[in-house]
Amino acid sequence: MKKKLLSVLLTTAMVASMLVGCGSSQGAAESTSTSTDTQETAPAEDASSETTDAAADTAADTATGGGKVGVAMPTKDLQRWNQDGSNMEAQLKEAGYEVDLQYASNDIPTQVSQIENMINSGCELLVIASIDGDSLGTVLEQAKEKNIPVIAYDRLIMNSDAVTYYATFDNYMVGTKQGEYIKEKLDLDNADGPFNIELVTGDPGDNNARFFFGGAMDVLQPYIDAGKLVVKSGQTDFETVATANWSTETAQSRMDAIISANYADGTKLDAVLCSNDSTALGVTNSLEANYTGEWPIITGQDCDIANVKNMIAGKQSMSIFKDTRTLASKVVEMVDAVMKGGEAPVNDTETYDNGTGVIPSYLCEPVFADASNYKELLVDSGYYTEADLQ
Repeated sequence: MKKKLLSVLLTTAMVASMLVGCGSSQGAAESTSTSTDTQETAPAEDASSETTDAAADTAADTATGGGKVGVAMPTKDLQRWNQDGSNMEAQLKEAGYEVDLQYASNDIPTQVSQIENMINSGCELLVIASIDGDSLGTVLEQAKEKNIPVIAYDRLIMNSDAVTYYATFDNYMVGTKQGEYIKEKLDLDNADGPFNIELVTGDPGDNNARFFFGGAMDVLQPYIDAGKLVVKSGQTDFETVATANWSTETAQSRMDAIISANYADGTKLDAVLCSNDSTALGVTNSLEANYTGEWPIITGQDCDIANVKNMIAGKQSMSIFKDTRTLASKVVEMVDAVMKGGEAPVNDTETYDNGTGVIPSYLCEPVFADASNYKELLVDSGYYTEADLQ
């Protein structure tokens, strides 16, 4: 889909028209691009109509930026990936591209197989939200061999030099906003404390989870070191507080154990840092079943419907809103630029090193939603309807 291809096709068309002298210049170009030998031994009008149509489609696609794009999403089990996938598919189709959208049910071999099929079925660019950032190196070597650009979507694909670009929200900022929310709501700079807090983050195979947790802990760690925040469970390192597959059930089970060991005697839990909404939902479920004290501050991310309902009900304090329409629009812009032979727009060339070098990235800015502003952010913008949140 390079501009050079269009130039070659058009030039060939002009030459063929002069030599053959029959039909339109487009028809001659289509015949010429199929076989030079055919022109020398048969009239142009004998060329296959299917070949003619295919060449015409190729020329038209090059001119308009069309082509086939593979979009690999990790799972339909989390609401946000359904929204990401549908937004991406709709906007790419509107821009004139054929889209192969696949969900992998959080199964790595399935995602690898889907990507391999995309490569072999004519996809000219891949947009991939990986299940595990380290699991795609081998299959992406096939993409590299065929010069198929790869845009890592939301989750950085690690240790592969086949990754061309990265598009995501500012993941470190997500964490800092969560940490700052807790800091402000507990008034940590002025209140005496101490306050009890527990920590829950995401999948250890998701590179973003470390950015979320790191951003939050850069805000909260000084207060933990000073003793104003106390983690009664003692669970503070990333590996211990990580939640495989961002699972609601796993987060709930771990919180059950924490409450039983540290808060069953009536000790107050003041805050729970949750890196996203699926883990926050698990924590909320556990608190509802096991905790009798005053409700703590609970953070989240993604503004899933169940969690927004919990915010309205006072069970979850906030959630980071990452408007997937915004990210999808930016990715479509990146796809369009690359498919037309140019360079994708980026705004970060320093932060995201995937082990083979820094990947040029575009970072969208997240915002937080809570009970005070969710209507403006989520309903008035058309992201949800009022009925969705009833």
